[in-house]
Amino acid sequence: MRILIVTHRVSTNDGQGRVNYEIVRALLAAGHSVTVLGSRIEEALLAHPRLRFVRIRESWLPTRLVKYQVFALRSGIWIAAHRGQFDLIHVNGFITWARADVNSVHFVHDGWYRCGFYPINLRQGAYAAYQLAFTRLNAWCEKRAFLAARTVVPVSRKVAAEVQATGIAAQRLHVIHNGVDVDEFAPGPAERARFGLPSTPFLLLFAGDLRVARKNLDAVLRALVSTPAHVHLVVAGGVGNCPYPALAAALGVADRVHFVDFVRDMPALMRSVDAFVFPSRYEAMSLVMLEALASALPVVTVATAGGAEVIDSACGVVLDSPEDIDGLAAAISWLAADPARARTMGAAARELATSLSWEQMAMRYLSLYEELHKTQPPGKNGITHNAVSATS
Repeated sequence: MRILIVTHRVSTNDGQGRVNYEIVRALLAAGHSVTVLGSRIEEALLAHPRLRFVRIRESWLPTRLVKYQVFALRSGIWIAAHRGQFDLIHVNGFITWARADVNSVHFVHDGWYRCGFYPINLRQGAYAAYQLAFTRLNAWCEKRAFLAARTVVPVSRKVAAEVQATGIAAQRLHVIHNGVDVDEFAPGPAERARFGLPSTPFLLLFAGDLRVARKNLDAVLRALVSTPAHVHLVVAGGVGNCPYPALAAALGVADRVHFVDFVRDMPALMRSVDAFVFPSRYEAMSLVMLEALASALPVVTVATAGGAEVIDSACGVVLDSPEDIDGLAAAISWLAADPARARTMGAAARELATSLSWEQMAMRYLSLYEELHKTQPPGKNGITHNAVSATS
């Protein structure tokens, strides 16, 4: 098959970019030809003889709102001129004004707007007005993109429900969960001293963007107050000017909270803790949660955190509400009360993660491509395998 993938990035250090990176690798390994229409790509992929990269240069115009629209217009024009070269076109959410065969949905702006935790309103000033406009315009564009695709691929059942709520029929949806590198993230010896962590406490890990209130670190800190004294929290994420060190001090738990800032070697940090906690108020499909499962960590999370749907009582605890501080404290205390039970749950988490590897995810996409290809005649024009610019 000859596949066109439209995405801003194909990279290993970006959530959506990593998904597309693994799909590209699997397609090339299976003998297919791939064209990537985007702004950035892993350099190692460019040497492959069946990989073509068409660069859409990032616009110099200000704001993501404008940049995304420029990309959508430029990519749409290019696809209109070259559509006959491809058997299938795979896009990601609203990224182009062109129609597609497959649309992978990593985030639904309408779902975020209506989830009950959307923090923006017009009374907050000009920047808030921009954010609201960005969310609502993207929601409209996404619905149009979903309607223009033959098949819509939500990255979780939670996302699928949000796509359906925009008016897309359930029979057009095909859920494929994101994956995880089960070789990179795996159980192994702890390295607590390397991260400046105490050796004896039961260590919980929270990892996420501390600039974003929806990640809900404040709930974890408040819950920590009601847990046994031997339970400590490790927080991975850029501290900067975030309010959480001050909140930990105000709650009287500063001596039990360890801010380790950005961590380059997350697999090693995950090997050094006992459990993972992630009560996000809104998430589409959390990659860091999958990484915790692969690292053999029991997970405490909430139903609003995408990915929670794959967790059962054998490997974690899923609370109904991200605002249930008492429930969060009880779940953490229950895990910490029996380290042997926590390790058993961690082993179950690891077993679950092996069915959610990047390889498994990529094979599900390839199976979908093959199914769609059977119902559509292949394109008739050949592909030249080299890097070109869509704006040159």
